[in-house]
Amino acid sequence: MKFPVSTILLIVLVATGHIFAQKRPAPIKPKTTAARSTEVGQTAVVVDETLSILRKTPSLFSEVVHRMQRGRKVQILGVAEADGVKFYKVTAPPSNFGWVQADAVFGKFRAGDEERLAKLVQAIDAFDQIEIAGQFFELYPTSKFRPAILLLYGDILEEAAAKLTKSASTQLKRDEMAASGAPLHSYYLNFNMLDRYRRLGIIFLFNSAAKQFHYDGASWKEIVTKFPGTNEAVEAQKRLDALKVKMEKK
Repeated sequence: MKFPVSTILLIVLVATGHIFAQKRPAPIKPKTTAARSTEVGQTAVVVDETLSILRKTPSLFSEVVHRMQRGRKVQILGVAEADGVKFYKVTAPPSNFGWVQADAVFGKFRAGDEERLAKLVQAIDAFDQIEIAGQFFELYPTSKFRPAILLLYGDILEEAAAKLTKSASTQLKRDEMAASGAPLHSYYLNFNMLDRYRRLGIIFLFNSAAKQFHYDGASWKEIVTKFPGTNEAVEAQKRLDALKVKMEKK
């Protein structure tokens, strides 16, 4: 029996595995820096947790060791490029080491990181914004972007204070507080949702008469004291004046 040419070709292709077989691309060998990079030996801080996976080899497809948390300090041991990104070989005390995407970390040693981190602070939201702003202040205490970030930081925390007020009003039981005999304001200032802010050194004031939390204005005070004459200082003073009025509210 004769088969059509097309049928014969189909049989040959199936037999040789050319049909329905997914051909895996050949692995691209990471390109390591030949000369000793100026980045080697430097200390960096993990900030971008979205990119902070520690891997066994410098590749976006490599096995994961674990994801490093924001604020983790690492020492750079080597540099490589693969999959379109730069990787750092790092030690992450106490016992981990591996490769992390360079964009996940920030440091004073690398040009452009200061501005890059300032932009990141402004681009994100929620509690991450507060944490990353704190990392910015720690890494770049004399940054030209500091007054603007401080102003933003204070505004974010005053917004957080309003949310804390709302949460406390629904979660704290007034009958229980009254029965205990403890001062009312002590319940509010021990409210469990304040804990994560305390860990960052952030203080909220409480107006007992209005039953409202307010940010204590530390960042605004720093602007007025250390950066007088700036536009940010003018705005910071307005916020401090408004805070005084809020705390005197009956």
